[in-house]
Amino acid sequence: MKEPSSTATPVPAASGGVAAEQASAADIPSLEGKTVGIAAKDIVHDFSRVVYDTVQERVEELGGEVIATQAEAKENKHVSDVENLIAQKPDAIIVILGDTTTLGPALEKVNEAGIPLFTIDFQSEYSVNNVTSDNWVIGSTVARTIAEDIGGEGQILVFNGFTGVTPCRIRYSELEVVLEDYPKVKLIQPELQDKYEGTVEDAKQQVNDALRRFPEGEIDAVWSCWDIPQIGAAQAIDAAGRDEIKVYGVDAEPGALDMIADPESSFTATVAQQTTAMGTQSADNVALFLSGATEEVPTTSYLEPVFIDKDNVDEVRNELGI
Repeated sequence: MKEPSSTATPVPAASGGVAAEQASAADIPSLEGKTVGIAAKDIVHDFSRVVYDTVQERVEELGGEVIATQAEAKENKHVSDVENLIAQKPDAIIVILGDTTTLGPALEKVNEAGIPLFTIDFQSEYSVNNVTSDNWVIGSTVARTIAEDIGGEGQILVFNGFTGVTPCRIRYSELEVVLEDYPKVKLIQPELQDKYEGTVEDAKQQVNDALRRFPEGEIDAVWSCWDIPQIGAAQAIDAAGRDEIKVYGVDAEPGALDMIADPESSFTATVAQQTTAMGTQSADNVALFLSGATEEVPTTSYLEPVFIDKDNVDEVRNELGI
């Protein structure tokens, strides 16, 4: 297998959206006298925790009041959190992540209540604005990197447990699209199912089971739409001495970055999202919208992701402070 090539520059934002540029609080309308409800699916991993904290801080910096909830990765609680926010009649609601099918009816209720809905990394027909990374580019970049790293031939073990989560659905779809042009690269069936609770240990066990089923030379890479299961996957692979297998994730979790920085680790690459900027941008969009500057709020605000591998991990961590 070839060593992964470095892609240190950010991938460009998609056309049709807006590549968000950060503004100082002085450039954004005040939220004084306004209340913003925030409903996060979880703060289990670094991405969601940083976004959750940052959006609250920015709303308060702009003079607004915050009603914040996080559902501990429980879908039913996420739904009830949103419904409870509706009852408190905030001026706007921001939803961070979620399952499209489960959360859809609650978001329809937000719309019916006349409360402007904003989302982060979660596409909804009822959302005024969604702040996200370009997941089509993330998905295709990771997929192309894997295919090239394994020489255009081999088998990929895939975690695919969150088809209702928009970023994961897009990234997996892009994996399938890219592999149409790499007919000698196959996804191992059945695919593994990642989950939120006990993610690292569960993934480690699933990969250990796969390593027993597939001897050396039959697995070339492991893919997931996020980093947390890949930490467990890399632990299992490294402990088994299966250094022919490469691991790829997304989100630039601190634990994943530590493993990528280790030349002996199978964790090969991830993608950093601008988590602080995403939280800030969403709060700014709420402030602009509530001030009447609706023309300044696009349907989607894209922030540029950064691809990270073993060649540039130290440089990117230093530049992004992660």
